[in-house]
Amino acid sequence: QVRLVESGGGFMQTGGSLKLSCSASGINFKLYDMGWYRQAPGKERELVAKITGGGTTTYTDSVKGRFTISRNNVRNMVYLQMNDLKPEDTAVYYCNTGAYGSDWWGKGTLVTVPS
Repeated sequence: QVRLVESGGGFMQTGGSLKLSCSASGINFKLYDMGWYRQAPGKERELVAKITGGGTTTYTDSVKGRFTISRNNVRNMVYLQMNDLKPEDTAVYYCNTGAYGSDWWGKGTLVTVPS
């Protein structure tokens, strides 16, 4: 059973930083791409950042230069360092992987950046 558990969300003022963590179990972690998605109120879920097993990263344009995705293939963890937070970053953030031909999601962690 694949399990993804996010942590690290919270309330942060504009310009602040937060670091999200995702713990993965039930997969051969180093083989799979990992992603962070977010869903803001009233909006569709969107990809924020992705990292391959080898460490290649991609980002949506709105977070480039502010967010950094990383992973630890020994600890089966993926991280999202979020700097210079803006009110438009307010969303529930989800960890994702496409292991074994299926999409797996965590329950999400809420990030709130008030305007």
